[in-house]
Amino acid sequence: MNAPETLQPGIERLGKTALVVGVAALVLCVAAGLRSPTEFFRSYLLAFVFWIGLPLGCCAILMLHHLVGGTWGFPLRRLLESGTKTLWLMAVLILPILFRLPALYSWADPTKVSVDPLLQYKHPYLNVPFFIARTMIYFATWMLLTYFLNKWSRQQDETGEPDLTRRLRRLSGPGLVVYGLTVTFASVDWVMSLEASWFSTIYGMIFMVTEALAAMALVTLTVILLSRQKSLAELISPGVLNDYGNLLLTFTMLWAYLSFSQYLIIWAGNLQEEIPWYVSRAQGGWAWVALGLIVFHFAVPFLLLLSRFVKRRAQILGWVAAGLVVMSVVDIYWLTVPAFERAGPEFRLTDWLAILGIGGLWLWRFAAQLKGRPLLPLRDPRLKEIMQHG
Repeated sequence: MNAPETLQPGIERLGKTALVVGVAALVLCVAAGLRSPTEFFRSYLLAFVFWIGLPLGCCAILMLHHLVGGTWGFPLRRLLESGTKTLWLMAVLILPILFRLPALYSWADPTKVSVDPLLQYKHPYLNVPFFIARTMIYFATWMLLTYFLNKWSRQQDETGEPDLTRRLRRLSGPGLVVYGLTVTFASVDWVMSLEASWFSTIYGMIFMVTEALAAMALVTLTVILLSRQKSLAELISPGVLNDYGNLLLTFTMLWAYLSFSQYLIIWAGNLQEEIPWYVSRAQGGWAWVALGLIVFHFAVPFLLLLSRFVKRRAQILGWVAAGLVVMSVVDIYWLTVPAFERAGPEFRLTDWLAILGIGGLWLWRFAAQLKGRPLLPLRDPRLKEIMQHG
């Protein structure tokens, strides 16, 4: 069956709807932010940090699949590739942040730097020109990686040349190392430096796992929604769903382990320059957000994903995946917004309009990329072998 033809009507409707909703939400967000431009840019940064995590998470999982193979990766491969192709859109969407850095970062405001010895000490690294240069390097690196991942995958669809599988595997090993380094530095630049006096050596790893978890949850939900397509139905077995559930469980446990490790190390150290970050996030309304993350981002999905009954049933697993996507938004909210709102979350309208607006544009591009390719890499030698052996 020709997958693009089968998917085209539904995917086009999704893309058009997402585009309309995204543009409308961004217009409303800008209108609401006219009274307070600083509030708008803070909300915009929150939304950008979440949505950039999805193409990056897709890139990491795609490279993992090329390294290890396995039946689980073939139904997801087109979704992951489509996700990585939205990076150019995110490169455009970061421009408003780069033009208004002083509204977000104290180190970008010369007045604040002139009276703060710590900001002066960090100025050789935390300064506007170097920040912009690093951001350009991150995006250039990510887009170069995804360019070759998608180029060789497309050539494989056309020719079925076995050497292309080896090329993808050879790229993915070093690519994951490069991904880890760039995401670490990007998370430090874009989010950690909001509170320039604080630092954590685990921070970048937390962001890597958060991105992988959000991306895996999104593509799991999407592939379940598409599982009635004939080309996918042969591969989406209870065993494959069980694999998706195991991956979600793994990323959930890693997220909890790294988050708790960071808290434990800072609590044990009890250093004046470190503990304020947790103090502001563990009191008032932020304490309830933290409790919600513990319960619904770890405890509930952890207990559910331990069950084979849950993991082998598409509808239940889909709901768990959807819940993890929502809680990933809450997680980024808890990491980012307390830098501006110490007393507690104010749940500003611009926050949710920005998330909806950038999300609508992202889903529009994701849908546009998805409809242009077959749902399965039918000329991948590994998939042929799997299908031949049942």
